[in-house]
Amino acid sequence: MGSGARSELNRSLGLADAVAIGVASMVGAGVFAVWAPAAAAAGGALLVGLVIAAVVAWCNATSSAQLAAQYPSAGGTYVFGRRQLGEWPGFLAGWSFVIGKTASVAAMAMTFAAYLAPDGWRAPVAIAAVWLMVGVNLLGVTRTAKAAMVLGGLAILALAVSLAFGWGGFDSPAGALLTVPDAVGGWYGVLQSAGLLFFAFAGYARIATMGEEVKDPEHTIGRAIITALAIVLVLYAIVGVSLLLIVGDGALADAVAPLTLLVGGHPVARAVLVAGAVAATAGALLGLLSGIGRTWLAMSREGDLPRHFDHTHPKTKVPHRIEITLGILLTTVLLVADLRGAIGFSSFGVLLYYFVANVSAYTQTGAWRRWSRAWQVLGGTLCLVLVVTLPWQSILGGLAVLGAGVVWRMVLLRRRV
Repeated sequence: MGSGARSELNRSLGLADAVAIGVASMVGAGVFAVWAPAAAAAGGALLVGLVIAAVVAWCNATSSAQLAAQYPSAGGTYVFGRRQLGEWPGFLAGWSFVIGKTASVAAMAMTFAAYLAPDGWRAPVAIAAVWLMVGVNLLGVTRTAKAAMVLGGLAILALAVSLAFGWGGFDSPAGALLTVPDAVGGWYGVLQSAGLLFFAFAGYARIATMGEEVKDPEHTIGRAIITALAIVLVLYAIVGVSLLLIVGDGALADAVAPLTLLVGGHPVARAVLVAGAVAATAGALLGLLSGIGRTWLAMSREGDLPRHFDHTHPKTKVPHRIEITLGILLTTVLLVADLRGAIGFSSFGVLLYYFVANVSAYTQTGAWRRWSRAWQVLGGTLCLVLVVTLPWQSILGGLAVLGAGVVWRMVLLRRRV
């Protein structure tokens, strides 16, 4: 059997499927994992950070949609960068995506366990969640989309119940809705919060990696990205405003599971919230694992990662070797990592990935141009600004792993000569 047949993917997803996967990938990341560290960085200016993160997400989404219309194949910005800029920019985008999204999966698994399991059981439960979602992905992409719809719907329902309970007991604001920073240090904190909050929006990248699995990708991918982002942006704005007014930025910054503060000690509402957190993080795990697999597959096709992984299962058309390897890698990461570090590391990789996307979209010409180049300039600039304002541990760790990937490719290229 030739290599082309081995790596064939199944084109079976419609617009609703793609939107469901994008929403499920984003909701789990933002609502249940990122508010506390973002509030610790920005304080009462949290909403300013959210607006900045949303602007960056919009710029990146329009760039991704414009590129996906021209290059409807698996791999997302890895493919876009290679086609528009060259092999090295494409490799850096793909490698940044793989390492950043692997950290995202670790963060989601930790969040899943934090809401569901007691202290001593959180690592085993997180690892079990990863393997469960690997198993679902191995069944095929259509089942992945259906599972994402169910999990995303449960998460949004739980959020609605929690917000209703929070506002139902609201008497007076616990904190200010907006505090404008008045010093350089305050704005640095706002930018750092924006970089962390961006982690909450990055799930739409999953849609851009599905070019070989979506029906009519030239139209479907762009619509799905914008639709999913709009849905999630409205949801995040509502949750952010609610937390600032009902909980206050001080209590929010110190919270381990901030959304539980909306429901207090009400047992039914708390149970619904925990169920929603579990559903949301499971949906995020499902979408993220699948997205990493498609970019990894594209890189293996080009020889930037070992060609051993350039295989899909003959029946399900899923890159099963990659999914199983990811499960093993994540098991190791979950034994040593913490949530804040995973979020920062993820933002580092994904922001660099989108920097390449914005530059790639800037170079598109003719009929493929759908948005002004000004959005791509703004998006690329803000990606770099947010990267350098992330916690220094995330920057150093990200540079180390990015450097390891560069060394790997240089060695590989020398062997080919």
